[in-house]
Amino acid sequence: MKRLVLSYRHWALLLICLLQINGIVYAQEAKNDTTAVPKALLRRMGIPSNTKDSIPTDSIGKLNQEQLKQMEAPVDTARLIVQSDSIQKASPLPIEKKRWIPNPMKATWLALVIPGGGQIYNRKYWKLPIVYGGFVGCAYALAWNNQMYSDYSQAYLDIMDSDPATDSYKDFLPPNYDITGSESRFQEIFKKKKDYYRRYRDLSIFCFIGVYILSVIDAYVDAELSNFDISKDLGLRVEPAVINNGQNRRSSVGLQCSLRF
Repeated sequence: MKRLVLSYRHWALLLICLLQINGIVYAQEAKNDTTAVPKALLRRMGIPSNTKDSIPTDSIGKLNQEQLKQMEAPVDTARLIVQSDSIQKASPLPIEKKRWIPNPMKATWLALVIPGGGQIYNRKYWKLPIVYGGFVGCAYALAWNNQMYSDYSQAYLDIMDSDPATDSYKDFLPPNYDITGSESRFQEIFKKKKDYYRRYRDLSIFCFIGVYILSVIDAYVDAELSNFDISKDLGLRVEPAVINNGQNRRSSVGLQCSLRF
């Protein structure tokens, strides 16, 4: 039996042949193989959504070429504007709420016509209990002082006359109390009481008017300052400083307050 001896040249040719055969087989398998392409990539390439999930790999190159051609084509600006408008209509942006700025003259007139109307117009509802509480307090004080003034006035008139049937002043005295011999002293007491309650009745009227005027002023000032902007840099700073004395031409150390706005 003869022995087959191959040189290194023969081995090199054999290796090259094997490599060529493997390359042909790999190309055939790659041609027949399918690769799953994501739906997002299909949508970007312009393929309908009902397309199968798997397409041949050789068609991907064709799709990329078609996509490049579409990108090189002129852009339809009118279509883009219509699409952007439709997107804005579909998802509108949140609208910033407009700040309420009341009219000072309207607030003043409402406060003059209706007590507390200016505060309602300025939307400062927390001030209404203060305003109406002041009116109710002044009205109660006015009614009380007026009633006491009327009673003491009638008692003073009864004690001043000589008619024994008019004795309403006895309602202010202890039961079965006799004022014989001291009429002049009780006349002076009832006179002072009458004047006392008359003075506080008049004061209650002025307080009622004062609350009314304050409610009008508050409505006007509140509406006028509603648009007043206070800077964030507003502040008061206390710092040491050297104070020059012009008379003695001497300097002294002290503190100074600086307002920054």
